[in-house]
Parts: sequence; C-alpha cells; structure tokens
Amino acid sequence: MVNIILHGCNGRMGRMVTETAGTDPEMRIVAGVDIAGGQLSDFPVYEKIEDCKEEADVIIDFGNAAAVDAVIAYSVRRKLPLVECTTGLSEEQLSALTEASKEIAVLKSANMSLGVNVLQKALKEVSRVLYGSGFDIEIVEKHHRTKLDAPSGTALALADTIHEALDADMDYVYDRSKVRQKRGKTEIGISAVRGGTIVGDHDVIFAGQDEVITFSHRAYSRAIFAKGALAAAGYLKGKAPGYYSMSDVVG
Repeated sequence: MVNIILHGCNGRMGRMVTETAGTDPEMRIVAGVDIAGGQLSDFPVYEKIEDCKEEADVIIDFGNAAAVDAVIAYSVRRKLPLVECTTGLSEEQLSALTEASKEIAVLKSANMSLGVNVLQKALKEVSRVLYGSGFDIEIVEKHHRTKLDAPSGTALALADTIHEALDADMDYVYDRSKVRQKRGKTEIGISAVRGGTIVGDHDVIFAGQDEVITFSHRAYSRAIFAKGALAAAGYLKGKAPGYYSMSDVVG
C-alpha cells in the first residue's frame, strides 16, 4: 500500500488522481491540500500543507506553482519523497528541487504520461539523424483555454530532449512576428495554441527538403497523467534521496 498526500487535490488533476487512486487497491490518499479548502472526498483536506499531520509514504503535487516552495520545504522537513507534477516553475524553484533531492527522493516531470516519455526516447534517436540531414525542427503544442503557462512544460521538455541529443548549440524561438529574416539553422521553433478544452496535443515536426516527418502525441483524458503520477508515487516509495524522472519509472 502506498499512502499519499495529494497537494492540489480539488483541482482538475487532483480530482482525477483521486478518482484513479480509488480504483487501485495499492494506492490510498490519506490527506489532501488545497488553497480553496473544501472536502470533496473521504480524506481530510487542509488549506495549508503545514497543517497536514497524516502519516504518508509520498507526496504528489498537482498544485499551483506559487505553492511549490512550501511543498518542497514540507517534504524535506518530513523526509517524504515528492512527485512534483506542477508546471511553470521558476529557475529558483527548479534549483530548490535539485537541492531537496540531496535529502529526499524527488521525481519531476513536465508530463507524466507513458506516451510522452516514450516519445522523448524516440526523439533522442531520430533527432541526430534528421537534423544532420538538414531537417528543420518545430514544436507545436495545444492546450485548453485556462492553461496559465506557455509554452507548455512538455513542449520545453521535448525541445530540451532534442537539444541534448544534438552536437549543436540550439536556439529556442517563440515568436517570429517582430523579425523579418530567414529561419536559422540552429532554431527550434516552439508555438503555443490555447483554446476550448484541449487536454494536450504536441507535434514535433521535422521539415526537410520535399518531405516532412511529424511525431504526435494526443492526450484525450487527464487520466493518463493521473496514472503516471500514481505509478511514480509507487516507484518513489522507499527510494533513496536523488533526482528521478519518468524514464526511471517506465524503464
């Protein structure tokens, strides 16, 4: 049994994690934290994580980026592994997670789905070949109208995966409207679309001479992210301090 404190329990993803955990006999949410308060399930809910006293094996955070500092501090103080799923984190917060990983197990991923993490593995292999053959690289991501950060953490993670695979200093380009010039060889273009209820679409486009190869991932339900977060929680239980990723979970 994995006992979980769920931060951001009343948000879209928090509710999905609660629902998904309810179908898994090995997962149990012992307490939730949500700034808005309100008990929507059978576990106690606190407005501040500092007030949570329940015993747990791991914390899953799907809350707001503004609350991440408090979650990190709480995790370190109580020596609880942390599955950090919140996007839009600052460089300072990412550094704080790295520091925390010296004392606790931390798993950070821009996208918790199995498919996206397999896609990243594939991109490591194909990027070198296609970029070396003169293909241009563009990433287009689409999300619902209420998403706050742009581009998405997943789009940036895909760009980082490509960048790390190439023996070149790549430039991320988010907007070409103010510059009238040809596309540079070292550019990775990243475009964001916001509208409706799109859960999450990501296209990685390799555009070459007379041919285009596109790698696409479509999320049709937030359940895939909830399943990934719970799998990560199970993986982190009892793990030694360190910085882990979903690639460790999927193998």
